[in-house]
Amino acid sequence: MSNTQTHTLSASVLSDFKEITKMRLAISVVFSSVAGYFLGAETIDFVTVLLLAIGGYLMVGASNAYNQIIERDLDALMDRTKNRPIPAGRMSVSTAFTIASVFTILGLIVLYVINPRTAMFGAISIFLYVSVYTPLKTKTPLSVFVGAFPGAIPFMLGWVAATGDFSIEPGTLFMIQFFWQFPHFWAIGWWLYDDYKKGGFFMLPTGKRDKGTAVQVVLYTIWTVLVSLIPAFGVTGSLYLTPVAAVIILLLGLGMLYYALKLYKEKTAEAAKKLMFASVSYITLLQIIYVLDKFIRQWI
Repeated sequence: MSNTQTHTLSASVLSDFKEITKMRLAISVVFSSVAGYFLGAETIDFVTVLLLAIGGYLMVGASNAYNQIIERDLDALMDRTKNRPIPAGRMSVSTAFTIASVFTILGLIVLYVINPRTAMFGAISIFLYVSVYTPLKTKTPLSVFVGAFPGAIPFMLGWVAATGDFSIEPGTLFMIQFFWQFPHFWAIGWWLYDDYKKGGFFMLPTGKRDKGTAVQVVLYTIWTVLVSLIPAFGVTGSLYLTPVAAVIILLLGLGMLYYALKLYKEKTAEAAKKLMFASVSYITLLQIIYVLDKFIRQWI
């Protein structure tokens, strides 16, 4: 085999690995976990941060690999997923299962090294995602509700990794990411409605791109913003948000609400796509602002 062929094969294998573990999604989850850790930690232990990042990636990668094994026949029906490694025939089910299983075991070990509670929540997350959320996606729109539980764990998981404790602070972080997922995933479900329909997935609350779904998107967007501001009122223990940070979060939330209202008004796939990107920007910037607000307060 020539050097060119070897390089091409290596690039293909790496590409498939990134696809089977959904690298971009996994990195965003790791980002949430690390943000939660910075919020909960009194002093930053970078070894723990590294373990959290590695363990988080392994657990998310495992969940995504199991998901693609289960949905391989449905993935083959949809344009956005038909070129994934398994339906495209570039990776066998047994190989994907081996990757998922090894990642699960290693991920739990790494998270357990941090502390047992972190590993417990990691295990709960992968179980709910693979065994409950994934099968429900073709059965009922309530799958989004179920999927919001494992999806909300990463932000609070970082706090648990930092403190070894679950109390009102990580509970609040959980709530923020929990409610955020509804407008986010409904926006995706609206945007990719026709493609999801080919695979038989039920993602929208009414099952249709209609006024009822749009209303719920707006309502859950409002609720997400309100929940995000709760720490500004001093009722969430050591998780606190200064008035300046709260105003910034509110402005970001109003930006997200603007796109939710545009979806309500226009009811188009393009409006849903814009809301999806706005929601990603919102949660990412929110986490950055929460962390910066904490450290600025400490420095001042």
